[in-house]
Formats: sequence, structure tokens, C-alpha cells
Amino acid sequence: MLKALVIASLALSASSTVWADEAEKAFTQEAIECAAYYQVSSEAISAMNAPQMQAVGERLKSSKVEAENLAKKYQTETEVTQAVADAKARQIESLGGSSNLGALMGKYKEECKNLLADPQKRLDYWTMATM
Repeated sequence: MLKALVIASLALSASSTVWADEAEKAFTQEAIECAAYYQVSSEAISAMNAPQMQAVGERLKSSKVEAENLAKKYQTETEVTQAVADAKARQIESLGGSSNLGALMGKYKEECKNLLADPQKRLDYWTMATM
């Protein structure tokens, strides 16, 4: 009986580790996508050369760094840098040559705002979602 309890306990422990790993992967991917979104957006605003939008561009750059730092809690700096570059390329490609960020904003604006506002809440979400 004790042996069965120990085995069950170890199995449960191992499965919760898998859930945590999956949650961290999903959370990290979300942070990477957000970092890319913030970079694409800040570069688009900079390209507009509109002085009144400079503060918005700076906030977006700051948000990019914040999202990258969240991802770096679970991956190396090199992995995050490469993943952000890959995500950025995918996002730019999805625009189809347009400079209209509407599609990206629709997909990422609220999600990324929520991520940065309460990272633990998003990690908790991913923990539940990946169980």
C-alpha cells in the first residue's frame, strides 16, 4: 500500500512538472510574440517621423524590453533574441507589405497589455490551460 502511494505521489509530481514546463513554454512564447509586436509597432511609429508620436514609440520600446525580460526568465538571452527576431519576421510577413498595424493590434494589443500588467496572472492562466 505504501509503495503504491509513493509511486502515485511520484507520478503526480512528475505530471505537475510537465504541466509547469508546458505553462512556462506557452507563457514564454506569449512574451516573445508581445516583444516582437512591440518592436514592429515602435519601428512603424518611428518611421512615421511624427514628433507627437515619439512618446508612444518610446513606451512601445520599453514594453518590448519588459516582455523580453519576462521571456528571459525561462529561456536564455540568445534563445529569446532569436525567437523575437523570428516572431517579428512572421508578424511583418503577415502584414503583406502593408504598414497598417490594425491586424497586429487586433491580435496582440490587449493580450500583451494584460501580460505586462499582471505576468503572474498570465502564467497562472497558462498553468490552468495546459493541465
